[in-house]
Amino acid sequence: MSRVTLHTLETAPLEAQPFLENAQKASGFVPNLLAVLANAPAALETYVTVSALNGKASLGLAEREVVQLVAAATHGCSFCVAGHTAVATNKAKLPAAVIEALRARGELPEARYEALAAFTRAVIATRGDVADPDYAAFREAGFSEGQALEVILGVSLATLCNFANSFARTPLNPELAHYRWEPVAVA
Repeated sequence: MSRVTLHTLETAPLEAQPFLENAQKASGFVPNLLAVLANAPAALETYVTVSALNGKASLGLAEREVVQLVAAATHGCSFCVAGHTAVATNKAKLPAAVIEALRARGELPEARYEALAAFTRAVIATRGDVADPDYAAFREAGFSEGQALEVILGVSLATLCNFANSFARTPLNPELAHYRWEPVAVA
């Protein structure tokens, strides 16, 4: 059960309603993350704005989903892992083995995705103070300086969502139930 109100189109503050309406039109339902963020229209607008900006990054959709899944799994956000698993599967068309490894917080079976995931994990673990060898491995995998900053952009977006969901104890929408995920302890 959510610790904060899950707003609907009818109960949301006026400033939040257009964002919820757009989500309803785009996906056929209002994700509970947005229903939670509607309690703070500025937070909801930030999420929508930063999501749109992240979508303009030079990292492709599949790469952006690697970043999102690494962050969500690292932060233990069940809602975001489920939501991004749906996107990674249905829109980004990431291979099932890559998605499974991301959800298990394991090593990815594709070198380029593993370099991206390792860099993302390093960004999170060091709060951006990534060691030179970790950055060099990212660059050697073919990523640019700008894409390193785009990973940080993706982590910032994920942090807003992951932390909001953890705080709110956001329940999973039925539409995402197939992608359910529970955090696992990592040694």
